Amino acid sequence: MRTASPRTIVIWSLVALVGAAGWTVLALSRGEEVSATWMVAAALGSYAIAYRFYSKFIVDRVLKVDKTRATPAERLDNGIDFHPTDRRVLLGHHFAAIAGAGPLVGPVLAAQMGYLPGTIWIIVGVIFAGAVQDMVVLFFSTRRNGKSLGQMARDEIGPFGGAAALLAAFSIMIILLGVLALVIIGALAQSPWGTFSIAMTIPIALFMGFYLRVIRPGRVSEVSLIGVGLLLLAIVSGRWVAESSLADTFTLDAKTLVWWLIGYAFVASVLPVWTLLAPRDYLSTFMKVGTIALLAIGVVIAAPTLKMDAITDFASRGDGPVFAGSLFPFVFITIACGALSGFHALISSGTTPKMIEKESQIRMIGYGSMLMESSVAVMALVAASIIDPGLYFSMNAPAGVVGETVKSASQAVANFGYSISPADLAKAAADVEEASLNHRTGGAPTLAIGVSEIFSKVTGSGMKAFWYHFAIMFEALFILTALDAGTRVGRFMLQDMLGNVVKPFRDVSWKPGLLISSAAVVGLWGYFLWAGVNDPLGGINQLFPIFGISNQLLAAVALTVCTTLLIKSGRLKWAWITGIPLAWDATVTLTASFQKVFSGDPRLGFFAQRDLYQGMLDSGKFPPGMTAEKARTIVTNSTVDGVLSAVLALLIVIVIADATRVCIRHVRNPDASRLSEAPYVESKLKAPAGLWATAEEKREEARDAVGAPPGS
Repeated sequence: MRTASPRTIVIWSLVALVGAAGWTVLALSRGEEVSATWMVAAALGSYAIAYRFYSKFIVDRVLKVDKTRATPAERLDNGIDFHPTDRRVLLGHHFAAIAGAGPLVGPVLAAQMGYLPGTIWIIVGVIFAGAVQDMVVLFFSTRRNGKSLGQMARDEIGPFGGAAALLAAFSIMIILLGVLALVIIGALAQSPWGTFSIAMTIPIALFMGFYLRVIRPGRVSEVSLIGVGLLLLAIVSGRWVAESSLADTFTLDAKTLVWWLIGYAFVASVLPVWTLLAPRDYLSTFMKVGTIALLAIGVVIAAPTLKMDAITDFASRGDGPVFAGSLFPFVFITIACGALSGFHALISSGTTPKMIEKESQIRMIGYGSMLMESSVAVMALVAASIIDPGLYFSMNAPAGVVGETVKSASQAVANFGYSISPADLAKAAADVEEASLNHRTGGAPTLAIGVSEIFSKVTGSGMKAFWYHFAIMFEALFILTALDAGTRVGRFMLQDMLGNVVKPFRDVSWKPGLLISSAAVVGLWGYFLWAGVNDPLGGINQLFPIFGISNQLLAAVALTVCTTLLIKSGRLKWAWITGIPLAWDATVTLTASFQKVFSGDPRLGFFAQRDLYQGMLDSGKFPPGMTAEKARTIVTNSTVDGVLSAVLALLIVIVIADATRVCIRHVRNPDASRLSEAPYVESKLKAPAGLWATAEEKREEARDAVGAPPGS
């Protein structure tokens, strides 16, 4: 083993001290102002230590990745779904695909409980659970020809538990895609600037894909500069369009956007990955990473203070206006992406394993991308915590609580134990050129306000409106890239399931199956999107709880499959790496599911909510603002949500129970177990493991170039 140099020891000791200082200040400060810089320090210090040491330990000692082994992208390359993709482009695609609405919206909503619980869960959760899950799933899927999570469960656990996993994973995927699309609708509806800028990323990505494939193959840096330049032009042009006669053309209502999103997702899921999906995600990654990096720099320069309490009274009372429920388990459900996300396991066993060049790149793409997403969640929590708590609650409480006027919102906020004057609420809206910020639920507008606060302190208050609308557009782009990749993964999952009955579907590039499956997937999540757009209680308020629960239930499936595979592949002593996160996730999520199904509080329990509005229909008596039509919609949506929550929880219990049986059987009789791993084939490709080639990788490349034997 190579001994670390004194210089390396000093550097990593300083990194550890920075992280420790951040944690100390956050944990011990009570009643005084705390700079958001300490939150950034705690996060970045922890991420660096985790990536350098913990992820390397898992890759080298536990998984034992093999850079000489050919990946599915190399062995099965067909130019449609399987295609060796430059690691930098693939890192961009993977990060863009996993980083959807969750890391932006969840932490903003969870700020209701205070900044400290969310910070702890985001950072600790990603290091020991979320990033581990993503990396291990990617490894095992790559070893199995890029099979989906559900299919791996069926192959390794068995037909009973596997069938439950397949059904649960696909159902959850549909719910997640519906909620992702709903957040996009909320960000783009009636916004010509955002709609135009987002629309322009599609032809830009098509041009980039053609450029890399035909015009200048392999010129990643070259096409990156061109793409970023065109993207910046599209962003600036969006404001010009919004102020021109074209504004009406790009000003679309929510229902119209539903159909555009469904159509786009269908086309994106059937085109070859190199034409649109990979270059578009790579393009959007520049904007995502760039904006988050600028936010971190802005926090360090402006040093805004955290105005939200470290822990609010809502954490123990469970009667918060943003979402009902106590700190345990609902902070861990609300903050799903950014700490632990089952959706990521679908990407790690969907598009990415079919595109990765070398097993040695699994660490950077699997673990590294998740740390990048977690940093997004931290910045979202910072943005929500530096604004006035009175403004935060007036924006995130529903219309029925804060009303339509600044006066009613001010009075409602006072009832929560905070204060903000009507004049201050009106000024906050005027500063960002919005008519009102009351009940702007969903998290995206709150994040945009926080972003505008940070950036305007650096560039001047006159830029606040620009930064607010820039952030809204940024969020829509952030989420849309997860929607198109997710739809493609949903198509893979459906083809896997149908392939167990109709054999041609097993070929994920078979054209008839490709078209049929894609149409079915967009039609199913389109139903949830349409229901959310038309929900009287606000689609995000109704769907985000089931989004969080479903996402974490899916993570339980992924961690169950990972733990089973670690045990069956002879790694029993390392099963704790995914087994401990599985135990925590299952406990938290099944508790939340139980409360959402059986709670008698209409604000918390789906069936209690259904009974409340069904009673209104039966009596014919409705409160102000409620109608029979709205009540019927709520009854339908609450019933669907309640039934889904119960069924999904039951399926996950079946998966865990059956996997436990399989693991016990293997420990007792290892010879009876069978692994579905693809046979070893030597790789002919040469590619670095990280963003930049190491000295050793450069030496190997030089030896290969002159034909020298290995080891010379």
